[in-house]
Amino acid sequence: MKSITFNHQNSSAIGIGTWHIGEGNNKENTAEMEAIKYGLDHGINVIDTAEMYGEGLSEKLVGQVIKNYPRGSFQLISKFYPFHATPKLIEESLKASLKRLQTDHLDLYLLHWRGNTPLEQTVFGLEKMVSAGLIKNWGVSNFDIDDLKELSSIKDGNNCQVNEDLYNIGSREIEYSILPWQKEHHMSFIGYSPFGSDDSEFLKIQPIINQMAQQKHITVHQLLLAWVLRNHDLLSIPKSSSIEHMKSNLAAVDVTFTKDELEILDQTYPAPKHEVQLNTI
Repeated sequence: MKSITFNHQNSSAIGIGTWHIGEGNNKENTAEMEAIKYGLDHGINVIDTAEMYGEGLSEKLVGQVIKNYPRGSFQLISKFYPFHATPKLIEESLKASLKRLQTDHLDLYLLHWRGNTPLEQTVFGLEKMVSAGLIKNWGVSNFDIDDLKELSSIKDGNNCQVNEDLYNIGSREIEYSILPWQKEHHMSFIGYSPFGSDDSEFLKIQPIINQMAQQKHITVHQLLLAWVLRNHDLLSIPKSSSIEHMKSNLAAVDVTFTKDELEILDQTYPAPKHEVQLNTI
């Protein structure tokens, strides 16, 4: 498994995303648990979940899996609703998540998206949870460049270790200013939905994708994931609902592109040349 520096640690090149996981029947849940186990057993050491996912069902399923693994062998990330972003509600949400996950701490706790609570209050609450030993670090999600700059300007705002945004070949908004800013400030980046959304609103598969995947003897999904990972400078968190999906994701880590291939893809899916609004799912 190739590795990257993420959250100031040596981490796997991909993580395990868990959106919609844990919401099915027993057969589906069993397949999802086996997929997570397979990933952990084959070098993946980051799991990303949230209290929003199935209103806690994702966290419960993850908890069933990770209780059988040494806690220090993986990084565990969860996220809280923006309407739980006051110090009191952060603590309540966090303790509920820890109970569902059957663990005593998170490696990262993220504000899922920005709401009406002033960032100063949210940061104060998160710093309090760090001091209590319930989280090691904290971060944000779905933050645009202006949000990140505002966060960095408040007390302890520079302690933010991670921002998680939408990123795939059809949604490249982060490349213009967000990624460069985060690199300058030593803040790790997580890209979610490398395959786009369920309804393909944010990623239209053009013929070149199918053609190039066939030429490289890989699947379309593997090409899309490999493209996100091409610079080895961020963490992508594809969901895997079966061992077959997990194997496919793991194999995508080793896919490479020639300079000509990347130029062709850039022509079809161009990077932004100016500041554009950040898309979210």
